[in-house]
Amino acid sequence: MTPEDDDQQDQIVLRLAQTEDEVRAAQHLRYVVFYEEFGAKASDEVRAQKRDFDEYDAYADHLIIIDEARKPEDGQIVGTYRLFRQERLPAGKEFYTSHEFNIEPLLKSGAKLLELGRSCVLPEYRTKHIMQKLWEGIADYLATHQIDLMFGCASLQGTSPEAALGQLAYLKHFHEPPESLCPVASPNCLDGLTLPDKDSINAKRVFVSLPPLIKGYLRVGAYIGSGAYLDTDFNCIDVCIVLPTNQVTAKYMKHFERKIQKEILSDSSFNQTYRKENPES
Repeated sequence: MTPEDDDQQDQIVLRLAQTEDEVRAAQHLRYVVFYEEFGAKASDEVRAQKRDFDEYDAYADHLIIIDEARKPEDGQIVGTYRLFRQERLPAGKEFYTSHEFNIEPLLKSGAKLLELGRSCVLPEYRTKHIMQKLWEGIADYLATHQIDLMFGCASLQGTSPEAALGQLAYLKHFHEPPESLCPVASPNCLDGLTLPDKDSINAKRVFVSLPPLIKGYLRVGAYIGSGAYLDTDFNCIDVCIVLPTNQVTAKYMKHFERKIQKEILSDSSFNQTYRKENPES
């Protein structure tokens, strides 16, 4: 039986972690995916505890997917997403994304911000159904907390910018945000490299080659910030996702609002101003 089967779908539960044990289980899942599967470099402490953790976990909410059909000893948490609201950022601290990108345009935008990060799902659960469940959970969180804009890092596997030039050129030419909402990689691993021209890119072919997480963001209407960051610790190249909630495509907005029975968009000053300045968005 697979996670796509109807009987097993009924046993998939999506909610926020409610206990420290659940957060620790989500951190262990991150360790399994990031370190054991994708080859990230673990510190001695991370390796000893077999948990991916950092200082931000204590202040964040952790969206988790639970498969109740799995035996508890096998680990019932099969997917997780870290959700970090701006108002929970400790005084004097920067967002995690700020370590890789200059996000001043977002901080100055007046938008109520949510940083998305540490997304991972066990290989056998990387299905359309599970991805939809995750997005429904995020949509409910957006509505509950009246979020104006989501952002965060998403990764291309590998550490060769040259090998990823086609994908990175596609993201720049087809999905770069307005300058007023455009984070910039710092440092930018593309400096000194020449990207292919827009006219030379087979957009459909490149899109298909992108990681599922990035494809999911683009489908719902996300932008990708300028440049890319080489993350040798996690064996990947990071790009910065930028997704104003009012930019979510109508198709997905209607779907999410129907599922969660809530309105997602707020009547915030950011939303009003954004629409005036970007009438064709």
